[in-house]
Amino acid sequence: MAEKEETLDASESYDSAAPAKKTGRTSLLDSGEDFEVLDEEDIDDEPPPLEDAGGGKGKNTAEPEKKNADADSDPPGQVDEWLDVLGNDQLKKKVLEAGEGRDSRPQKGQNVKIHLKTCLRDGTLVEEQPDLSFTLGDGDVIQALDLTVQLMEMGELALIESDAKYAYGARGSLEPEVPPNAELSLEVKLLEATDAPDLELLPPTEKIALASHKRERGNVHYQRGDYAFAVNSYSIALQITESSSKVDITPEEEKELMDVRVKCLNNMAASQLKLDHYEAALKSCVSALEHQPDNIKALFRMGKVLALQGEYTEAIQTLRKALKLEPSNKTIHAELSKLVKKHSEQRGAEQAMYKKMLGNPTSGSSTQKHRAKSSWGLSWKWLFGATAVAIGGVALSVVIAARN
Repeated sequence: MAEKEETLDASESYDSAAPAKKTGRTSLLDSGEDFEVLDEEDIDDEPPPLEDAGGGKGKNTAEPEKKNADADSDPPGQVDEWLDVLGNDQLKKKVLEAGEGRDSRPQKGQNVKIHLKTCLRDGTLVEEQPDLSFTLGDGDVIQALDLTVQLMEMGELALIESDAKYAYGARGSLEPEVPPNAELSLEVKLLEATDAPDLELLPPTEKIALASHKRERGNVHYQRGDYAFAVNSYSIALQITESSSKVDITPEEEKELMDVRVKCLNNMAASQLKLDHYEAALKSCVSALEHQPDNIKALFRMGKVLALQGEYTEAIQTLRKALKLEPSNKTIHAELSKLVKKHSEQRGAEQAMYKKMLGNPTSGSSTQKHRAKSSWGLSWKWLFGATAVAIGGVALSVVIAARN
C-alpha cells in the first residue's frame, strides 16, 4: 500500500511550467500555487543523475566532423570547433558567431538575457524565446544553459548540444513539450548581462516576488527528484527573505515575507529528508517553528525526522501536537499510528532482551527468599539446642553440688 506524505508548498504539475517574466527575471520552468498532499509513489525515489564529469557515451561524433569538413565555407568570424564542456561528451558548445571577447563574459549571480531556440536532435522545434532572462548559476533554468552561458561572450551566438541529464531528464517536460530522455540542440545568443539588484534597496513587493520565484524553482527541482538542486534554490530564497532592508515595509508585507520564509524552510526540510540529511532537516523544522509554532507541516516533518533518529517519545509528542491542531488530517493519523506501534514493539523487544540478559528475576528472587528462610530456620534450631544443653549442664552441676 502506497504511503502518503505531506508535500511541498505548491500545487501545479512540476514536470514543466510556462516561462514567466518578473521585473527582468524569468525562468525556463516555473510553477504555481501551494498544494497539500501528494502520494509518495508520485515522487521518484531514484532521482535522475546530476552533474557528472565522468566518462560518458560518445554521441553525434559524425556531425561535428561533417561541420568541420565544411569549415572553408563558414562566414568570417564563425568558429567551427566544439568545446566539450564537462569532458564527458554529453554537453558540447560551438561558437557560430564570435562575441565581444572574453572580458565580456557574464559572471555567476548576474542577470542575463538570451535569445533561445530549443530543438530536439532531429531538428523538431520545441520553442523559441526571444528574451529569456534568468540569474546565472542559481538553477533557474536547465543545467545545459546554466553551465554554458557563463562561457559565452556578449553578442555571441552558440550552438549547444546537451544530453537529457542536463536538460529535462528521464521525465521530460509538458511545457515546453519535451519527451523523456530527449537530447536537445539549443541555439543561444547572449544579449545582455546586468548585476543583480541590491536586496537592501529592493521594494518589499519585488523582494517577495523574487523569493517566491526561487522557491517555486526549488519545487520544480523537488518534483523532478533533484533534491540537492532543490535545497540550493530554497537556500537562495531564504537569503532573499532574511536580507535586511533599507526601505519601509508594511506589517502586511512583512507577514507575507515571513510566510514565504516558512514555506522555504518546510520545503527544504522535505528535500533534506529525501537526502537523508536528518540533522539539517531537523534544524530547518526548528527554524520554521520558531517563526510559526503551530505550523502543521513543520510539526509533521519534525516528527518524522525524530522518528528516523530513533527519538520515538519526542516524535510521538510532536505528531500528537500536530494532530491536535488538525484532527482530521489522515496523513498525521497514519504516521502517528505507525510510530506508536513501532515504539511499542521496540519496547517489548527491549524488555525481552533485558530478561534474557539478567535471567528470570521472579524465580531468582523466590529462590533467594527460600534459601534465606531455610538458613534462618537452621540458625534458630541450632541456637535453641545449644541453649538447652547449656541449661541442662547448669542444672546437673547444681544437683551434684547439693549431694556433696
